[in-house]
Amino acid sequence: MKLNNWTVGLAAVGAISLSSAVQAEEKSMVETAVSGTTLSGYVSTSFRYNMNTAGGGSQGADALGSGKANGFNLDVVNLTIEKPLDETEWAAGYKAEFLFGPDAGGVGTSLGSAVSSASGGALDGSNTSDFAIKQAYVNVRTPVGNGIEWKMGVFDTIIGYEAFNYNANPNYTRSLGWGIEPTQHTGLLASYQINDIVSVAAGVAETAGATLNDRPWYHPFEPTPGAPTAAGNSTKDQWNLSYMGAVAVTAPEDMGALAGSTLYGGVVYGRNTQNGSGGNQTSWYAGATVATPVEGLSAGAAFDYLDFQSAGSAGGSTWVAGLYASYQATEKLSLHTRAEYGRSNSGMANGQIGTLPGTDSPVEAWEATVTAQYDLWENVLARLEFRWDNRNYRDARAAATGGNQFSDSSQTGQALSNAYMIALNMVYSF
Repeated sequence: MKLNNWTVGLAAVGAISLSSAVQAEEKSMVETAVSGTTLSGYVSTSFRYNMNTAGGGSQGADALGSGKANGFNLDVVNLTIEKPLDETEWAAGYKAEFLFGPDAGGVGTSLGSAVSSASGGALDGSNTSDFAIKQAYVNVRTPVGNGIEWKMGVFDTIIGYEAFNYNANPNYTRSLGWGIEPTQHTGLLASYQINDIVSVAAGVAETAGATLNDRPWYHPFEPTPGAPTAAGNSTKDQWNLSYMGAVAVTAPEDMGALAGSTLYGGVVYGRNTQNGSGGNQTSWYAGATVATPVEGLSAGAAFDYLDFQSAGSAGGSTWVAGLYASYQATEKLSLHTRAEYGRSNSGMANGQIGTLPGTDSPVEAWEATVTAQYDLWENVLARLEFRWDNRNYRDARAAATGGNQFSDSSQTGQALSNAYMIALNMVYSF
């Protein structure tokens, strides 16, 4: 068959048109898939100096301070991919938030021991790596009333005054209260805005702890191995879910200087450790953020109560009360303070307050922090922070009981009742 130039030209145009159409369709599909998706995150770095405690030893009660004394540090890198819900009645989105660096393990989202058993021990329940999944959930809104929002997957706990993320807190170090709160949950959470003033949330999770895919006493095909021998627990399959709920009340605009102030209360109940071997825990929280008549000045308060029933013992409790104040001095300069008191009985371990093993004496803890923040650029902040920690036991008493205590700068092992730290923190958010 003989083809003239016109035939060849038309064929070429047709091929190009077809190719363009295919490419356009593919591009359209890609654009649809990523439409509304955002990429954000931050990088946090720091310098710490312990003024009276050993560089390699205990350095106060900052939950994320282990191993950071007397030197420069990478804290964490955060990367978040998210498609928020739009304004339609039926809406869907997602969020995937990842942590990289030494502080990644602070959220505790390791793989559970149930997964480890299923994989022949290839995975374990510890989280010593520099990577963690902080959140990963599918988000859906259903048109019931004002709209119910659902999260299914791994999400932040619903209680607490402070957050894990460095760019979301007024201070660099974490509070004593944050140290006794849960961090993440794997489950289902529903949120509902009743009106402009009141909102509520409720959910269920595998455990009260952060361990991913954990199964508290859950064995669908065989009796629970290693479970307590109490009646009903030794031979029956069990699936003990954890439960949570919260309510928030926000002051309306007509309340003048108090407009925007919020009262918040919540509770999380369930098993914390892998396979439920550690018993039940209940975390209660009440907090408030209050606007003041003084321009630029805001205040806050938080109360945490943790009740823990450990396997084979009576358990114990810990509570922490804290006060906060923030003042926006200039457009770039802000000042933040925090003061806390905590108390823990000898029957339970609490990583940030400590215990006195073998005694009936409670541990009392004080903490005060002052932070000056300067926003160097729109997305860059610098903080200078001073922190003081105090415990009501020291020296021979702490050494004799094995209590958690501070060590002096001479590294002689002498325990001190006070720890002082100064820190410089820089955060770049994108």
